[in-house]
Amino acid sequence: MTIPKQSIRRNELVVAAAKLFKENSFDRTTVRMLAAATGIKSGSLFHHFKGKEEILVAVIEDGLKKSLKAVQTETQSLTDINQTLFALIYGHLKTLHGPERDAHIVSITEWRSLSDESKQHLITLRDEYEQFWQKIIIEAIDNRLLTGEPTLIRLFILGSLNWSIQWFQPSQGKSIKELAQQFYNMVAK
Repeated sequence: MTIPKQSIRRNELVVAAAKLFKENSFDRTTVRMLAAATGIKSGSLFHHFKGKEEILVAVIEDGLKKSLKAVQTETQSLTDINQTLFALIYGHLKTLHGPERDAHIVSITEWRSLSDESKQHLITLRDEYEQFWQKIIIEAIDNRLLTGEPTLIRLFILGSLNWSIQWFQPSQGKSIKELAQQFYNMVAK
């Protein structure tokens, strides 16, 4: 799959598509809805993308890249594994509940809508994100902060954090940072 080079209009389409896919699902979002959300004609979408699935790929790619950058930024200057593990959890929750959450949520909820070819295009990015987590989890195990098999711990923590998109609303009590602290307290010794 070839993704054309970026343009301002294309980026606007990706942001609008992420919101629509999150709110309506990929299957129920029409090309007409995507065009209306950005103020262009339906046919003009195909100047930027070959089809609707390519838009979904661009949204998921955007979500994965921003998520990786967020956790790297949160953890980059830390040397203490306790702080690093907390920052990793906090960074992930910020991508799920912060202002640019739509693309990351779509990367979780709409993976099943991708063709095998599209998944192959995105697996490298997904694996890079998971490997970043895995490295910190292994360090936490080595420092006796976590106990267990690294891959299962990663799956458990990410699965729990990702499920928060179903029930957590920052506007109703806890902040994202407070939620991160609660998750950290549940998994760390």
